[in-house]
Amino acid sequence: MGHGKFHAEVRLLSSLYSFIFVSNIKTAQHLPNASQNKSLSDAFDSVLALQGIGWLTRKALGAATVTQHLYQTPTTGEDNAPTTNIKIEQLITGGLKGSVENRVLDWHYREHTDWLFGTVKGRSRYSTLAKTVEEGKSAGAKEEDIKYLAEGWLKETEEGDIVESFVDNDGNGWTAWQVWGFADIGGERKLTRRFVVRKKANDEVVRVRLVYDYLGTLE
Repeated sequence: MGHGKFHAEVRLLSSLYSFIFVSNIKTAQHLPNASQNKSLSDAFDSVLALQGIGWLTRKALGAATVTQHLYQTPTTGEDNAPTTNIKIEQLITGGLKGSVENRVLDWHYREHTDWLFGTVKGRSRYSTLAKTVEEGKSAGAKEEDIKYLAEGWLKETEEGDIVESFVDNDGNGWTAWQVWGFADIGGERKLTRRFVVRKKANDEVVRVRLVYDYLGTLE
């Protein structure tokens, strides 16, 4: 990936947070302080159950408020080309431990370990829905999964840019494929993430949409 792709990634991130953020690739940037809107989001308990999370932990998470602090910084990818790193600090109320995750947008697998999911390997990238659909079909992904990830977006996301991520937890035997973009939720433009989570050993699958409220930028 060359400098043109890097600049496209920066435009994507600026678009994703255009209502609060003007991109400056030379310095670390605060992106939004965003909170999951549970009343607008799908229930996540079935996802956690598929991922092997215990009942008590699931109930505690269900009662908690999840807030994400996002940052972007320029970095160098595995192919030595310039790209972007998204750092996600996740804060959880109710005495539960949060987590910090880094997503480098170069589509190379990296390991990540936290208290909730254990060790996973994941990759993320700047992409488009058309590319995600085309490559998903070529890789043999389920048609219903592709359809779910590609539907329900605003035109700016349908025709523009997205963030795509794929995570594989080999120990607990599941994968999670997700797309970030914007959707019209109740007449409002909302940052939205669509997930397809599958068991690797069988056809068990859960598909969910999470919706986020903007709470302001970090100081």
